[in-house]
Amino acid sequence: MEPDRTDRDRATYTPTAEAAWRWVLDQVRWDDGPWVPTVVPASEPPGRGAAPDDRDGLHSGIGGPAHVLAEIRLGRPWTEEESGLAAGIAARLRDTIATSVDCTYFDGLVSTIGALTALDAPGVDEAVARLLELAAPDGWPQQVVAPPSSLPGARLNDVTLGTGGVLLGALWARRCGVEATALATRAADVLLAEGESVNPGIRWRIVPLRFRGPGLEPPTDMPNWSHGTAGVAAALALAGRELDRPDLVDAARSGAEHLISLADRTGGGLLVPRYVPPIVGEDPVSFGWCHGAAGTSNLFVALDAAGVTEVAGAAPTEWHRRCLHTVRTSGIPERLRPGFWDNDGRCCGTAGVGDVLLDAWQRSGDEEALRFALGLADALVARAVVEGPHAYWRFVDHTAEEPLLPPGVGWMQGAAGIAGYLFRAGRLLRLGRDAPVAARLDTWWGVPGRGAVVD
Repeated sequence: MEPDRTDRDRATYTPTAEAAWRWVLDQVRWDDGPWVPTVVPASEPPGRGAAPDDRDGLHSGIGGPAHVLAEIRLGRPWTEEESGLAAGIAARLRDTIATSVDCTYFDGLVSTIGALTALDAPGVDEAVARLLELAAPDGWPQQVVAPPSSLPGARLNDVTLGTGGVLLGALWARRCGVEATALATRAADVLLAEGESVNPGIRWRIVPLRFRGPGLEPPTDMPNWSHGTAGVAAALALAGRELDRPDLVDAARSGAEHLISLADRTGGGLLVPRYVPPIVGEDPVSFGWCHGAAGTSNLFVALDAAGVTEVAGAAPTEWHRRCLHTVRTSGIPERLRPGFWDNDGRCCGTAGVGDVLLDAWQRSGDEEALRFALGLADALVARAVVEGPHAYWRFVDHTAEEPLLPPGVGWMQGAAGIAGYLFRAGRLLRLGRDAPVAARLDTWWGVPGRGAVVD
């Protein structure tokens, strides 16, 4: 396990994680249950300000720290403060289920499934029942797109805001012992119906074309993990395995073939465009969890788990290897130019890529994946802003008047998510490749043995 890396280097990960977590804990505010601000301006001390609308979600709300607590519990017992926070999060989320109309993985009922399972707390069955109650024949309500950009009642397909996320949530609930087969079947059938046949394969846009109004151009396609075909196809592959539905696996394989047809495969890599067609002024490619090769690699792990042996002339494991090769040769985590890799979070940055690489090492023993993941952890430690007992990170927006952004608190774009990654990196270095892994609904298939299996 990297004999050239010193104990001193390794010892920085957990202390930095603890300092970042201490900073997150000091931002927790209590008003009808716990919540955290999205960012912390230097002029706003803890205890002031109003709770944001997304206060309960995984992305930037209190659902995210539930996943940090799951990471911490694998390395040490919770403190009294942490136990109290866990109880407060679970109680708050359960109280919101009956009235929630947000069905998303980022902020809604699917997020609640993920947070409650992370805390081993009751209420997942209630969230599943509420999602079934909100289901329409063609999907679930959403609050992201509306006229004039789309027709009224538009649905979303993707895994962060749409039906794909509902499917992942249902599969995870089912694996954790909750009866969610009806919900998973409903979501999978909706996605099958929404698939758009192209040459080659099938694609899933974030907004199906049938919701585009007369005279409106088709929306820009974002084909990678968060909002596109990669995430939807992975969810279908897993559903096919879990529900014994070969038709779902076939659709997933077809989606992967479409993605491969879009990709740059030079140099032994696999790089799917960020946007199709490209958007002028935006980087044409990305390398992170949300819109890049790191996240898209999870599709090929899902296909392999579903028993697929060949996609577009090669094994899923080969396409996965190519994705990781693209990430490792991309230049990250260096900030090579303004706008290149100016984010260290889970969604769009360093921590999210690192988690994918650690999964690869624990799954296959790929030492190159471990080396790169630890290099990313080193970069996170080096970029941490340390103030007394606290650590946090400030990302950069080179187009803003003040490019250095205020520090984020949450799981996807803040200190909580980065702390979770560093806790995991430190634990793996102490315990080795067989170290326990925190089970999450968006990555459980990445490491064998992660999560409970339903026969």
